[in-house]
Amino acid sequence: MRNVGSASAPAPGPERPHRPAIDRPRQADGGHDMQAVRRRGRPAIVAAVCAALGASALTIVAAQSASAAEGCEVDYNVVSDWGSGFQANVSITAGEAIDGWTVEWDFTGAVSGISAWNVTDQSLSGAHFQASDAGGNGAIASGQTKEVFGFTASGASGDIANVEVNGVLCDGEGSGEQTTDPEPTDPEPTDPEPTDPPPAGTPVEEHGQLHVCGANMCNEDGETIQLRGVSSMWLHWQTQPYAQNLSALEWMRDNWNIEVFRVAMGVEPEGAYLDDPGLWKAEVEKVVQNAAEAGVYVIVDFHAHQAHQHQSEAVAFFTDLADRYGHLPNVIWEPYNEPEQVSWSGTVKPYHEVVVSAIRAQDPDNIIVLGTPTWSQDVDVAAASPVSGTNLMYTLHFYSCTHADWNRDKADAAIDAGLALFVTEWGASAADGGLDGRTCLDEAQRWVDWMAANQISWTAWKLDVGDDSTNLLSDGAPVTGGWDNYLHGHAPFVIDNLPQ
Repeated sequence: MRNVGSASAPAPGPERPHRPAIDRPRQADGGHDMQAVRRRGRPAIVAAVCAALGASALTIVAAQSASAAEGCEVDYNVVSDWGSGFQANVSITAGEAIDGWTVEWDFTGAVSGISAWNVTDQSLSGAHFQASDAGGNGAIASGQTKEVFGFTASGASGDIANVEVNGVLCDGEGSGEQTTDPEPTDPEPTDPEPTDPPPAGTPVEEHGQLHVCGANMCNEDGETIQLRGVSSMWLHWQTQPYAQNLSALEWMRDNWNIEVFRVAMGVEPEGAYLDDPGLWKAEVEKVVQNAAEAGVYVIVDFHAHQAHQHQSEAVAFFTDLADRYGHLPNVIWEPYNEPEQVSWSGTVKPYHEVVVSAIRAQDPDNIIVLGTPTWSQDVDVAAASPVSGTNLMYTLHFYSCTHADWNRDKADAAIDAGLALFVTEWGASAADGGLDGRTCLDEAQRWVDWMAANQISWTAWKLDVGDDSTNLLSDGAPVTGGWDNYLHGHAPFVIDNLPQ
């Protein structure tokens, strides 16, 4: 356990997830610690590339060119530019069918720190960038337009030159000046498949599409609301798949009256998302689909402490899920669980700007909750320089045996500055998640009363079995719910403070 903070020194965040009889490296948090239409929100930058590549001909259109040479086009589309860096997507329209590609060019300005997704063999040597297809995106049918990869980089989104595709030097140079979008070459996107309305009497049926109103959350009728619910354990460390079980979610909705469920997808530890992205993204999708069926709000949590070191993975993860589930009114995105003691302005905020931009390219409406430094305690620091955008909230975490008035003072300062807060994780325990089994219910009640007074939504840590006091369930708890006789630790206190 870390040293407890004071009013002058904020307490560190919670420690590692606790699992009985399993020894794992410590993490920083306690015991823990359906499809939107793609939009082109920014002007495209289009570069002249190929005159001809034989049977695999590609043509990239110059920004000011009225027509393209025969072949195909490559669209280099800057979707976000924040001055010190930018994000771009690259699309190819094939003339004749191609099977596999390597693209390279020279940036004419100073660019560094490039991080691309859906590619292999990416490199940036000086100004020269190169990347190849990732296999699944290598085939492009004749006449087809396919967005093949994207990237973020530091520097200016200026011109590119000396463009080659599959080793062939192509005509012309790219223009870095932002222009109006060219006429789309791909078919007009269709609306996502209609989804069934949420069941009658459920939280989503009652509140509908959420939005941020001042320093609060409001429902689709503009009424200030407070959502309350619980969080999963790190998915890869659950004793059983409680989080992914539809019957369990419906039981919690009907018996505990939860309105929101947080799916905490571990990212960095062994066996988590970075080790098997396909597996854990699929498990998250089960929870999202179950929540839509149950009429419960769901927080998709990228449960990391160094997410800024995995920015490209986060962008790919949220781009995909926002594209397929961003049209649902019950989805809430949480791109960074608990940043450690790192700079807000130099590290955390730039990460959020990139990931928020990626989400907003697919999902313009749903709330995004942004983690804050010092294990999501420094909300006052974020309030001094918030991320630009709409429907953005900020993460506050507390554990009542560790965090007290001094942390609420920081939160009050953030609220006074107009920041909307969401307590996506809390416990009536020490910041290690309650490894000693203690609960501090008097201080926890002060926190719960404060959240109610400020209409701050929350999810309590955590739906799993174990000895530490933030585990909600005791040994033998079935996966499907029916837990009246299986409550553990701070569970009775949490349940008493859920909607009655």
